[in-house]
Amino acid sequence: MKLGKKWLLLTAVLLAFSMIFTACSPKEEPKDEADKTVETAEDANKDEVVDKKEESADKEEEAEKTDAEAPKGDLRILIVTSPSGVDDGSFNEDNYNGIQEFMKSHEGSTVQAVQEPTGDEMASVQAVADTVADYDVVVTPGFQFAGISQIANDNPDKKFILVDSYPTAIDEKEEFENVYAMMFAEEESGFLAGIAAAMETKTNKVAVVNGIAYPSNVNYQWGFESGVNYANKHFGTDVEVVEIESYAGTDVRGENVGGNYVGTFNDESTGKVVGEALIEKGVDIMFVAAGGSGNGVFTAAKESDNAKIIGCDVDQYDDGAYSGGNVVITSALKNMKINVDRALNKVAEGSFKGENALLRADTDSTGIVKDEGRHQLSSETLEKLDEAYAKLKDGSIVPAANFNGHTPEQFPGL
Repeated sequence: MKLGKKWLLLTAVLLAFSMIFTACSPKEEPKDEADKTVETAEDANKDEVVDKKEESADKEEEAEKTDAEAPKGDLRILIVTSPSGVDDGSFNEDNYNGIQEFMKSHEGSTVQAVQEPTGDEMASVQAVADTVADYDVVVTPGFQFAGISQIANDNPDKKFILVDSYPTAIDEKEEFENVYAMMFAEEESGFLAGIAAAMETKTNKVAVVNGIAYPSNVNYQWGFESGVNYANKHFGTDVEVVEIESYAGTDVRGENVGGNYVGTFNDESTGKVVGEALIEKGVDIMFVAAGGSGNGVFTAAKESDNAKIIGCDVDQYDDGAYSGGNVVITSALKNMKINVDRALNKVAEGSFKGENALLRADTDSTGIVKDEGRHQLSSETLEKLDEAYAKLKDGSIVPAANFNGHTPEQFPGL
């Protein structure tokens, strides 16, 4: 079909604009195909070139319509962690696994892990500021990243997933449109761990070992103590929670919260010392919420040949294996993996909304390992845990937490 000169000129102008916009786009295979057509047609008849350009333009228009209708997909993801890194077998790794889960269905996405070496709050926030420019989404696991608020304000086109903290308020503004901040009711999972420990101990002495007295760790501690007290009152146990005064924690308000705190999440040797000291006092079950420092507590239990461990954040059963068997009887769960995956999918779908969320048992965000082959609990203990979990879900039990106004000795449902 012959075309008039005016139509040829108009088509050429439209094609020029189309090529400019195509150069700015990182995707759309039909556009690449169009480019190839132009390149391979340079020596062809001019009318044929025009026809092919028209065909390519039609393909581009169709591709743009399809792309607009489909969910946005691939993301450049950054995760910045504490010194224990994304392979700590616990908290950081579960967040990282959430990213990996997302990437299974978004194969073009990428992830970069940055390990901040000090754990200092200012240094942690600065690590985010230094790297944010190259990514679409930043995942920051830990209380030490609460100060990303200003970075989020300065980068409204970036999305932030803050785990275990809410962002620091700016001029009384507590929520930010591009920050999805999730906190967990760790006290619920700790509560279940306390019941399990009280039901399974043979010496009637149990303990909890933590890293730093951040709110999440205090929640685990006080939830555990609440669980032991609940079992003592309702299930006929008579169990003591052992604390070593020299390892007592000081929370973010500067208050003594007791417990057994290593003082860091990345000191296996001190973790082992704390574990050994507790075992020496007769403790035979330790709930360990200490990140990398907890590996030392695991070692102390394995070397003792009679102490057991309740893992934390993720299923740590495999970490408990040693030549004499397995020291892990169960693990308290904070399901970060599924919630990081959910948040990333919302970014990809374009439905992401900033929020300060508190995740509980009613969204399956807290719990304890009861899967066959992944625990060493008696059928009676499992029955009591199911009973308690139902009450956590319906709100009739509210264990003590760092900031909820309750104590392990007095809380709703006790």
